[in-house]
Amino acid sequence: MWNLVQKQLDKQSMSIYRLSKLTGILDNTLYSYSRGISEPSFTNMVKIADALGVSLDEFRSDKENG
Repeated sequence: MWNLVQKQLDKQSMSIYRLSKLTGILDNTLYSYSRGISEPSFTNMVKIADALGVSLDEFRSDKENG
């Protein structure tokens, strides 16, 4: 799932640090998501989607596969 978040971050030229500031999620937490150490909760995914200005549907796992 983070691959889809990363695509949006790249598309918007946004850093994880900036995403942290917009969402209120600690940057260390976001980095752990990016490294696959942990998975974001539904609540945090909503915050991430809102900060990126996209629908939660953008982060559905079936989008990664086609």
